[in-house]
Amino acid sequence: MLAKLTKISTAVAMGATMIAGAISAPAMAADKATLTLVSELKPAWVRNFNPLTVTSRLATTNQFIYEPLLIVNEIKGGAVEYRLANKHYFSDDLKTVFFELKKDVKWSDGQAFNADDVVYSLGLAAAGGAFDVAGIGSKIAGVKKVDDFKVAVELSEVNTGVVSEIVRAPIVAEHIFSKQADLATFANENPVGTGPFTEVDTFTPQLYVQCRNPNYYENDKLAVDCIKMPQLANNDQLLAAAIKGDLDWTSAFIPDIDRVLVSQNKHYHYWFPAAGSASFMLNFKTPNKDNAKAFNDVNFRRAFSMALDRQAIVDIAGYGYWSVNEYPDALGDQFKAWANPDVSAKYGKYSKFNIEGAKALLKEAGYKDVDGDGFVENKDGSKIEFKILVPNGWSDFVNTVQIGVEGLQEVGINASVSTPEFSILNEKVMAADFDAQFSNYFAGPDPYMYYNTAFHSEQMDKARFGGHHNVDKELDKLIDGFNKTGDQDEKLKIVYQIQEKIGSNQTTMAAMSTNYNYQYNTKRFTGWFNESNPQARPVVWPDTPERLLHVLNLKPVK
Repeated sequence: MLAKLTKISTAVAMGATMIAGAISAPAMAADKATLTLVSELKPAWVRNFNPLTVTSRLATTNQFIYEPLLIVNEIKGGAVEYRLANKHYFSDDLKTVFFELKKDVKWSDGQAFNADDVVYSLGLAAAGGAFDVAGIGSKIAGVKKVDDFKVAVELSEVNTGVVSEIVRAPIVAEHIFSKQADLATFANENPVGTGPFTEVDTFTPQLYVQCRNPNYYENDKLAVDCIKMPQLANNDQLLAAAIKGDLDWTSAFIPDIDRVLVSQNKHYHYWFPAAGSASFMLNFKTPNKDNAKAFNDVNFRRAFSMALDRQAIVDIAGYGYWSVNEYPDALGDQFKAWANPDVSAKYGKYSKFNIEGAKALLKEAGYKDVDGDGFVENKDGSKIEFKILVPNGWSDFVNTVQIGVEGLQEVGINASVSTPEFSILNEKVMAADFDAQFSNYFAGPDPYMYYNTAFHSEQMDKARFGGHHNVDKELDKLIDGFNKTGDQDEKLKIVYQIQEKIGSNQTTMAAMSTNYNYQYNTKRFTGWFNESNPQARPVVWPDTPERLLHVLNLKPVK
């Protein structure tokens, strides 16, 4: 990413010339409030609005054409924002989810929306295979129509977190999709949807425009008439267009954004809300027996954590976009509402940068420099020496590890950086054939996804996230228990216990919380989500459900 900064700066002038025609033509009606957004970077547009074709559908298909049953608002701790449904609840045994549907919704062709559409759509998902785009087939035992506006989704097992996954399945018009001979090749060029922008006003390989659904059930709340998608191939072209003022809503990584963009266009602003977290980890099952002696000592891991200059990582490797993560379980700012204050009070000091404290802890634990090379050895005199893996080409993460290594070496821990290709790193980490690594984590509407992928023993050979390979069956039970209850107080109690387990063990060493990239132009529209108006995730990239809430909040500048 450091290399991108130079490339972006030198490409701006050329990029602006290349794309000027694509964004301005063909002309839109002057009286329409048209929002120009970049939801995808592609060499050319191909007209496909079929939400079931993941690799070929256009990025403005879901949410803008096909609304979900509900939106789980991640920034607001998983709060539910109802869309096609107006209520959902579980059966007493938690094995069935009921969705009660709105009765005033029509498809854009004027036909009524009802339970038949939902049963058909979720039935496609439940069958698994190519049309299960939300990956929920194995979790659904069946889908039944209760009445014209109520649907029952029977679960394969109790899983109270599955609602956020079910509502990722697109709800399509049965009267359109059930008549197609081959859904895999159906391009759906003239879509019929329930969302705000169903009418394809213009379509060329360089630009397309979707305009207002004449039958949209919230047309009284919608102030944007059309959304416009110019064809842009890369971030260089995006930046050039933003500087010119041609774009309204983007979600790009732009290094040194104040200098490169904001100083060039006074109407452009940004907000970087916290996203997932990222941590260093030591492999408890490392094949190096000498390193294993240290790695399995909690005091060594705590000293490692204290050697990390988190602020330098944020400022230098993250261009100031990230935020310092000092949570003992690395939970991160996105889930601060779930943080256990007692765990932070007891173990938080080990997640703060403290070179002298790290040195003192190593000495107290019996680690000392026996041979005078500046690095500590194990208590029995055997050497501690290891490489920290980070994917080649991930320059911001490589810089993070380099900063981490500087701190480790300063306290006397002999660590260095290794940058294998991502596929090789993944194989080594899953097979426990390595010493240490640095990894980011995906978030979700609540802490479950993070905890499950990062700490559950069943996940450790499936991805890089559980690369510490520390097996704790009691922790597994706590993680499994999170989605076995629908009681939010019980969920919070479980999360507090999980944090105690991870924090007391220093299973990983938190570094920072990553961010969502988001930029917006105030010249033509108001109502943007930002740090003063943090209503939802503001990202415009595909399949960010909250972007529907965002566009409904926008108003043209008068």
